[in-house]
Amino acid sequence: MKSNHTNAANKTDKVLNPFVLFVSLVLMFLFSCQAKNPVPPSPEPGRSPSPVVQPRQPGTEKKVTIGFSVATATFILERWNKDMKIFSAAAKELGADVLVQLSAGGIREQIAQINYMVTQNIDILVVIAHDSELIAGAVKQVRDAGIPVIAYDRMILGTPIDAYISFDSREVGRQYGRALISAVPKGTYLVANGSLHDTNSFDINEGLHEILDPHIAAGSIKIGREIWLEEWSFDEALEKIGAVFEETTTFDAIACGNDAIASAAIQLLSERRLAGKVAVVGQDAELISCQHVVEGLQLMTVYKPIGKLASRSARLAMAIATQEDFPPDTLLENNSGAPIPSYIEKPLAIYKDNMDAVIKDGFHSYEDVYRNSDLSR
Repeated sequence: MKSNHTNAANKTDKVLNPFVLFVSLVLMFLFSCQAKNPVPPSPEPGRSPSPVVQPRQPGTEKKVTIGFSVATATFILERWNKDMKIFSAAAKELGADVLVQLSAGGIREQIAQINYMVTQNIDILVVIAHDSELIAGAVKQVRDAGIPVIAYDRMILGTPIDAYISFDSREVGRQYGRALISAVPKGTYLVANGSLHDTNSFDINEGLHEILDPHIAAGSIKIGREIWLEEWSFDEALEKIGAVFEETTTFDAIACGNDAIASAAIQLLSERRLAGKVAVVGQDAELISCQHVVEGLQLMTVYKPIGKLASRSARLAMAIATQEDFPPDTLLENNSGAPIPSYIEKPLAIYKDNMDAVIKDGFHSYEDVYRNSDLSR
C-alpha cells in the first residue's frame, strides 16, 4: 500500500506536467524571436560606427524628424532661403517633419543649436556648417549618439559623416576661368575669394587656377592681387576690394567667390565709372547679378539648380534615416580617414544669351530679371 506522501507526490506531478510544458513552449517562442532579431555586430576597429536604426514594425511607424542646422550668416543670402523652402517642402511630401534651427552667433551658437536638436529626438541631422573644421566635434557627438549626419553644400572636415551633397565647386571655378579667358585673354586679374572657413572657397580657387595657370605661365595673364574673405559678406567685400582699389584699379577682370562679392565689386567699379569696362564673374545667380548680366555690368554668374539639390537632399535624408539604399555619385575625402558618400550636382554658366535657363527653371521671373533693362526676348 502506498503512503499518503507518495500519493500526494503523484498528484503534484500530474498537476505540474501541463504547467512545465506551457513554460517550455513560451521559452522556445522567445528564443525563436530573439534569433530573428540578432544584436548588430560592433564596428570594426578604426572605422566610424554607422547609426543603428531598428526596423520599423507594421503598425508602429514613427514619423521621421529631420533636423536642419543653418549658420545664420549664410541664411541671409538670397540663395539659402530658396534651399530651405524647397528642402522643407520636399521632406514634408515624403512624410517627414523638419526642425530648422538658425544660429545667430556663428559656430558656437550653431553647436548649441545642434545639441538642442539632439534632445528633440531627431532621426537625422543636415548641416550647413558655419565653419567646416570647428563643427567637427559637435558632429562626432551627434553620430556617437546614433544620429546620421549629412553635410549640405559645405563639407565637414576631420570627422566621419554619413553623406555630403553639393555642387561641383571646382567646376564653378573652371567656369569662372573659361569665361574670363574668353572675354579677357590678355590682362591683369583681381581674384576675390570667398570665406576662409568654407571648403568650397578653396575648391573654386583650385578650379579657377586650373584654367588660368597655363595662361599665367605663358605671360598673357597676370594676377595683380588675390584676396580672401573671412565670411561670404557683401560688406567685407566692399571693405577689402575697396582697399585694393585705393591702391590701384588697373584690373581687366575680377573673379569673385560669389554674387554678393561680385555685387560689391560692381558697386565699387560704378563709383569709379568703371562698371561694364571690367569683366566680373560670380556664382549663385542672385537676382541682382542676373540683372547685372543682362545689363552688361557682370559677365557671367554660375547658376546652381538648387531645386534639384534640395529635393535630392530631402530624399537622401529620408533614405538614410530609414536605411534604404541611395547609391552615391562618388566617394570623397574629408581628412577623417573614412571615404564619404557624396552626391554632386553640376552647375551652369549663365550669360546674357542663356538667361532663359534660369527663368525656365522658375528661379527668377522674366519680369524681375529684365526689370532695369530695355532688352526683350
